[in-house]
Amino acid sequence: MKSYLLPIIAVVLGVILALVSKSKPAFKTKLLLSFSGAFLLALTLFELLPEVYHHLDPKQTGLFIMLGILLQIVLEFFSKGAEHGHVHVHKHDNNFPWLLFISLCIHSFLEGFPIHHHNDMVYGVLIHKIPIATLITTYLLQSHYSKMQVVAFLTLFTIMTPLGTFISNHVTLVEDYIHLINAIVIGIFFHISTTILFESSEGHKFNLSKLIAIFAGVAIAYAI
Repeated sequence: MKSYLLPIIAVVLGVILALVSKSKPAFKTKLLLSFSGAFLLALTLFELLPEVYHHLDPKQTGLFIMLGILLQIVLEFFSKGAEHGHVHVHKHDNNFPWLLFISLCIHSFLEGFPIHHHNDMVYGVLIHKIPIATLITTYLLQSHYSKMQVVAFLTLFTIMTPLGTFISNHVTLVEDYIHLINAIVIGIFFHISTTILFESSEGHKFNLSKLIAIFAGVAIAYAI
C-alpha cells in the first residue's frame, strides 16, 4: 500500500509547503532539492541498477539507460526542466501549459514502474517529488490560471506515479518487459539527479549546507 500512498503524500506535502511559504521557494526547499538529487541518484545506483544488470545483457542495459537519458532530454525540451526544479510559468499568460503538464505526467508515470519490484525506490520518488511539487505549486499559484486548472493539474500529476506502479503490478505484458522499462527509468533518474546536483548552487559552487545535504542523501540511501 505504501507504494501507492507515499508518492501521493509527497505531492500533498509539497503543495502544503508551497501554500505555507506563499512566495518564491525558500532556501530550505533548495536544500531539500539538493538532498533529493543525491538520495535518488544513490538509491538508483544501490538498488535499481544492480537488479537490472542482473536480468539483462550489459550492452542492452546500457542502451536502454541511454534511451532513458535521451527521453528525459526530450521531455525537458517541453517542460523546460520542471522535473528538476526549473519552472517557468508566465504570470500574464492565461493559456494552460499543456506541454509542461504532459511532460511532467509522462515523467511521473514512468517513475512509478520500478517501485513495484524495488520497495526502497518509493522513498527515492517520495523525496524527489516533495520539492518538485512545492516549486510547481508555487509557480502555478503565482500564475493567472484558474483555481480549477491548478487543482486539475496537481491532481493528475499526483496520480500518475501510482498509476505507473499499478500498471507495472497488474498488466502482464508490462511485467514481461519490466526490466527494460526500469533501465529506461534509470536513465531518467540519472539525468534528473545529476542535473539537480550540478545546478544545486549559484555559479556551480557548493556551500557547506548543500554539501552536507548531498552527503546525507547518499549516506541515508546506503543505510536503508
